[in-house]
Amino acid sequence: MKTFMANESNIERKWYVIDVEGKVLGRVASEVAKILRGKHKPEYTPHVDTGDYVIVVNASKVVLTGNKLDKKIYRHHSGWIGGLKEIQARKFLTEKPEKAFELAVKRMLPKNRLGRKMFKKLKVYAGPEHNHQAQKPEVLELDI
Repeated sequence: MKTFMANESNIERKWYVIDVEGKVLGRVASEVAKILRGKHKPEYTPHVDTGDYVIVVNASKVVLTGNKLDKKIYRHHSGWIGGLKEIQARKFLTEKPEKAFELAVKRMLPKNRLGRKMFKKLKVYAGPEHNHQAQKPEVLELDI
């Protein structure tokens, strides 16, 4: 018996819509990362992008548990001396909810060119509307 290895010719990609209103950020992000990688499919191959496209709506209504709204700090550096920028999670979620969700998912994907390719299949929207109706996405309910 030969081992099956997926390649670009035998991968079938689907589009999913996930409503994250009232759901916990990290729990939803891990499920989305699993779908982007393709781990939910039987033909999953670690070195091939077998994942599906994911559209996330209502990212502004995602929830953080505990005291994370006040204690969690997002940091990035400009590369210049004294260029460390910090922003509190409460402010970050109100100003850029899409970016907060994207960061949570991106940090769960592989840190190489394959991970960057997988990340491009994620579409995040702060509100309930998206412009991907032409792809006929399926609504995916997460049991979280």
